[in-house]
Amino acid sequence: MTKSQGLGQKLQRLKSIIKNMSSAVVAFSGGVDSTFLLKVCLEFLGSDNVLAVTAKSAIHPEWELQAAERLARMLGVRHKIVKTEELEIPGFSDNPPERCYYCKKEVFGKLLDTARREGFNVVVDGSNFDDTRDFRPGMRATAELGIRSPLKEAGFTKDDIRALSKEMGLPTWNKPSFACLSSRFPYGEKITLEKLERVARAEEILRALGFSQYRVRSHGDIARIEVQPEDMERFFDRELREDTAAKIKQAGFKYVTLDLLGYRSGSMNEVLEGEQKALWKN
Repeated sequence: MTKSQGLGQKLQRLKSIIKNMSSAVVAFSGGVDSTFLLKVCLEFLGSDNVLAVTAKSAIHPEWELQAAERLARMLGVRHKIVKTEELEIPGFSDNPPERCYYCKKEVFGKLLDTARREGFNVVVDGSNFDDTRDFRPGMRATAELGIRSPLKEAGFTKDDIRALSKEMGLPTWNKPSFACLSSRFPYGEKITLEKLERVARAEEILRALGFSQYRVRSHGDIARIEVQPEDMERFFDRELREDTAAKIKQAGFKYVTLDLLGYRSGSMNEVLEGEQKALWKN
């Protein structure tokens, strides 16, 4: 079977899954996965039967919300913004390894309420098959709430989604991966609004410099920068290095470091024991 044949079969499975839902609320961040999912939901269900909902909160930078709004307008879908207060969720700000579980339980509970009020049958998210290989306690919360993950159910990987997004002309096909700002802190370090805003300011500095895939991990007063290995050589430029460090210090950090291993998705999970990961693996 060729790669295109395999993708075609997955797309047919996805079509069947979505059409059987009749109507859906799509958890929409504006990222690669949720944008692709929203596009195919619109195609298979029609715009009257689809509602995109985006969470607005301190754990998401403002530029991400604005990007989601632009994409929703481009796709011609009805779009709602739901305000969430993750720092008020019991257990969240203490930042335990299962932090994502508490967050998803609260946020998707609000999306379910929205679906009931608006008369939609199902709430869907953009989780894909690759997500099953990582430490994702939030997936247990969505399973408990009955949230559907059509892309995961149909066997779509991130590479599949990017390939089809490119074919469909979606501008997100090569968009870098992004996770909420709470993922920038070591487990056990308390998350506060001030710390979230400090990380957001620091990452905006890297974004303005043209870095596409980056993270600023916060370790107390230390900012640990992760960029793609091929982008590290940019910091060999003394002027850029010193200017970046000065600006990140102005954002609120006292020390600035560059991680020599480069960007890794979920690098804060590297310290977790296998037993902890297995406990929350969906």
